[in-house]
Amino acid sequence: MQPPLPAPELLFGGGRRAGSDESMERRTPWPRTVMMLPTLVFFAAFVVIPMAMAVYYSFLRWNGIGQPQWTGGANWAMVFHDPQALHAMWLTLAITVLSWVIQTPLSLWIGVFLAGRQRYKNVFGILYFTPLLFSAAAIGITWSYILNPNFGLVLSLLKALGFPADSANILGNPRWALFTVACVVSWQFIPFHSLLYQSGSRQIPETLYEAAKIDGAGPWRMFFSITLPQLKYTVITSTVLILTGSLTYFDLIYVLTGGGPGDATNVLAMDMYKQAFVNQNVGYGSVLAVILAVVGVGLSLVMLRLTGYNRMDSQLEGV
Repeated sequence: MQPPLPAPELLFGGGRRAGSDESMERRTPWPRTVMMLPTLVFFAAFVVIPMAMAVYYSFLRWNGIGQPQWTGGANWAMVFHDPQALHAMWLTLAITVLSWVIQTPLSLWIGVFLAGRQRYKNVFGILYFTPLLFSAAAIGITWSYILNPNFGLVLSLLKALGFPADSANILGNPRWALFTVACVVSWQFIPFHSLLYQSGSRQIPETLYEAAKIDGAGPWRMFFSITLPQLKYTVITSTVLILTGSLTYFDLIYVLTGGGPGDATNVLAMDMYKQAFVNQNVGYGSVLAVILAVVGVGLSLVMLRLTGYNRMDSQLEGV
């Protein structure tokens, strides 16, 4: 009988191999820093430096062409006394809430459905993810034709249902314009969040569902007791992306309504554009840009703090 081979530690001497863990730990930071340099340079060039310039411009009176004048905190004081800016902040909050209310349940349902074993789910998946192929400008133009009160598809549907022709002017109605914009924005981004939920659902162990079936649990009970708790961090990630993304809705709203009718869809990002480039008040527009950035970062930090997502607790704990 052949004697057993000695342990690798005895063959190479000592309790550690050549190139011990301590030496690896000492050598790791330098290559890691080198690998991070391109990302850091990109982040500094396109995020940190522009943001610092926006903060600097917020203290100036400048039309973007002539000689800027230092005004101190005059632009900042003006924001809190400007009814248009306060109204834009309120509209931004409203479209943020509407976007989350519309996108989250639909994205969750579609993602969980596509992660299952239903027939024809691949065909449905292609249809659901079609909006991801188009730009915001293309989507805005398409929906502007669909919602056109003179010849749009909505007009034909409302006429077929017996509604008056005046009711087809949805984008021209201040009461419905913001909700309509939120629906179009949700139509654009639901496929992306559905991908997140689909990926998260596929990582849930089948043993959990098998044990639930043995205990007599039905589909709804399994969804609320297994699927939804296991998708906790996916929901948090999707929520952070929806909330922060809602603060910067501009291109689709610009193409679809231009901030109208009146100022019914003039969200803060749209107001920032108008102040900086239409009214040529770069300083005041920079104030609105800084507010958007600060609120977005603060909202993300608060969400991560309250939900405990930064602790990265295992979703499979107890499995």
